[in-house]
Amino acid sequence: MFFAASLALLAAMLLMLVRLFAGPSLYDRVLALNAFGTKTVLLIGLVGFVTDRPDFMDIALLYALINFVGTIAVLKFFRYRALGDIDDLGVLDADAAATKADTAVKQEASSS
Repeated sequence: MFFAASLALLAAMLLMLVRLFAGPSLYDRVLALNAFGTKTVLLIGLVGFVTDRPDFMDIALLYALINFVGTIAVLKFFRYRALGDIDDLGVLDADAAATKADTAVKQEASSS
């Protein structure tokens, strides 16, 4: 039974790799990578259960956390093109920040 579950997980992981390399869009590839990580967590848990090693569950939970944080970081990078903090004006680009600051100064000057 566990052999069949292992084969099913490996087949699903193979399909996720196909989607990862042939995905039509970037978000499909990120989703495939996240799904591959989830299947890896399941495989680690299954191996830990079959070999009667409960410490594998700790490894699986840690890998799941790393998978989640990595996915969020990749999506944030592709959205903002940076992983740093957003500055006080709410933008990442220096030119856009200068334009936004100039607009704010002009609006303040015209209102007084």
